[in-house]
Amino acid sequence: MSFTRITTFAVALFAMLAIGFASTARADTGTVHIRFLKGGWVIGGTIGEGTLTFRGRRYPLAIGGLSWGLTFGGAAINLRGTVSNINSPRDVEGVYGAGSAGAAIIRGPQAVVLTNQRGAVMQLAGTQTGLMVNLDLNGMALSLK
Repeated sequence: MSFTRITTFAVALFAMLAIGFASTARADTGTVHIRFLKGGWVIGGTIGEGTLTFRGRRYPLAIGGLSWGLTFGGAAINLRGTVSNINSPRDVEGVYGAGSAGAAIIRGPQAVVLTNQRGAVMQLAGTQTGLMVNLDLNGMALSLK
């Protein structure tokens, strides 16, 4: 009796793992280029646009967000990178949250890794131009136009 239960449990566990690996294996990667303006004093705001390139097609993106914490100044931010663990362009939509710290006087580097509620992971790097000092929590909403 207990051997049957152990066998049933093992088969069920194997099936769940196989399904999990199968859905991950089908996930794909795209490239992202986003440009946005960020500014504020304690409470900050973000607005911008970008492009997702996925499976040979380009999709326009809209960006908006809020931040709270030590935020002072304003900057234009230009980032490029990849978005992974997506099965369709709609998987990039959602809210990406992060804590960030940085400073730019005239021009400085910027890099970030963000994840949304659908499991999409963006790894971005680029430049920040302006006068900006921040140590804050922020959320960036990204949607297809």
